Amino acid sequence: MKKRIIHTDQAPAAVGPYSQAVRVGELVYTAGQIALDPATGKMVDGDVQAQTRQLLTNLKAVLKAAGSSLDNVVKTTVFLQDMGDFQTMNAIYAEFFANKPPARSAVQAAALPMGAQVEIEAVAIVKKK
Repeated sequence: MKKRIIHTDQAPAAVGPYSQAVRVGELVYTAGQIALDPATGKMVDGDVQAQTRQLLTNLKAVLKAAGSSLDNVVKTTVFLQDMGDFQTMNAIYAEFFANKPPARSAVQAAALPMGAQVEIEAVAIVKKK
């Protein structure tokens, strides 16, 4: 199997030596998404709620570019700077994964890139056409 590098201008460009996502066969592995505005590359203003909404919008765009969608996500990992923000993040997360939510892990991290309060990565399947 070959790996295919995924890139879209509808999500923030990578801020280091990594890809937005990599597709191998029928699986897509995304990089962790933080709440960067794709147009400016800067962190969106706001709390964990605003950051979660932006990063999941970014994740949706990356998955679309890979031929997948949020409906096809099988696993996410959530990194929170403060586990006390879990319920706030979870409320927004539930809006994006309303039907058949994926498996998920959530952990507290001492620090996240660019001062982010939350970061989420995903693994998704690509449905054959």
